[in-house]
Amino acid sequence: MNKLNDKLKVLKNKINNNEKIKIAIIGLGSVGNYLLNYLNKWEYENIEIHIGCRNTEKAQKDVNISKVASLIRDNKTKNIFISQLDLDEVDSVTSFLQKIKPDFIVNSSRVYSGLKYGSISWKNIRAYGLWAPLAIKYIKNIMSAYKQADSNAIVINTSYSDVVIPWLKNANQNYPDLGSGNINHLIPRIKMAAAKQLNENNPSNIDVILATSHFHDVVISKEGQTENVEPLIKILHNNEDTNINLSEIWKDCAIEMPVDAKRNMMNASSNFEIIKKIIFALRDNSKQIIHTPGVVGNIGGYPIEIDGKNATAAFFEKYFSFKEMTETNKKSIYLDGIEKIENGSLFYTDELIFKVKKAFDVDIDKEIKFENIEQTANFIIKNIIEPQLKDQQ
Repeated sequence: MNKLNDKLKVLKNKINNNEKIKIAIIGLGSVGNYLLNYLNKWEYENIEIHIGCRNTEKAQKDVNISKVASLIRDNKTKNIFISQLDLDEVDSVTSFLQKIKPDFIVNSSRVYSGLKYGSISWKNIRAYGLWAPLAIKYIKNIMSAYKQADSNAIVINTSYSDVVIPWLKNANQNYPDLGSGNINHLIPRIKMAAAKQLNENNPSNIDVILATSHFHDVVISKEGQTENVEPLIKILHNNEDTNINLSEIWKDCAIEMPVDAKRNMMNASSNFEIIKKIIFALRDNSKQIIHTPGVVGNIGGYPIEIDGKNATAAFFEKYFSFKEMTETNKKSIYLDGIEKIENGSLFYTDELIFKVKKAFDVDIDKEIKFENIEQTANFIIKNIIEPQLKDQQ
């Protein structure tokens, strides 16, 4: 946590000095657009928003509609700036970061835009780990640029951070501080399910502390069960312990959701929550709990406490230890098709390799070396994604 804590101290000084906090959104697809709108209408005024993307003409249209809508609602809008960059070119990203010197960087880019990878993988192989080489492809370039630009921004990654951030760290690369999505998509479902059991009309009176990986976000949300690997969870009602039937909680978490881009409201909200809680904790000298996957290079998802007074972050171990959390997350991520990350390589499980062969008639390597990420990502696009999309037409 030392590097993250150093960044928190720098950010606290800026907040205390009433300086503008610069938030860079890299990639302006549906996640980036939702986040743009949430930040633009946020009551906290002392921020400016920087968009880095390939298609600046499209981005300008998106920014225009966000500004106009905001002015219609409450006659306010933030300062929003657009820069062109190419995520395949590290120097392009480096120039962007050197120019704006952001305090937060949110990577919302996707290699294969407009596609929810899970729409292919869950019904066929019931695992998401196959897509890790695609999820890491752009963020590794961003983090290389981050190093070249000598940036000290807090970096939040949006795509499969449970695995992507640990993979970067294990390969001795610069890596994001925090991930968004996954684990904290599940928490509101748990709050609603617990409120139902407790006859509580306001789910915000329920607090949830949770440690698990991406797999359990999906299997609980879609199927209402845990595949016999239980997440670590504590549920409080008005700050009091509860005696709740967890199997019923899991069942009630399986609520219908859209499968199109509207789902990305959750991921954008996750990014917004992290930024908001960090800034408010530092501003108010308060403590805030966030749930984040891949935090400082650990596999899976964890509760983290931000101590604003001391400008520090730490694993929240009041109810379960860090060791318990890491062990639970390894079991969970195995079910997602990831056996381990070691010596800079990602290893798929034998079960995933078998499922991919059976579902797509494609042979994938067990070990994906860091230097082969681009090659593997292109192989997956050509041999799995494109044939599946063609069959769906």
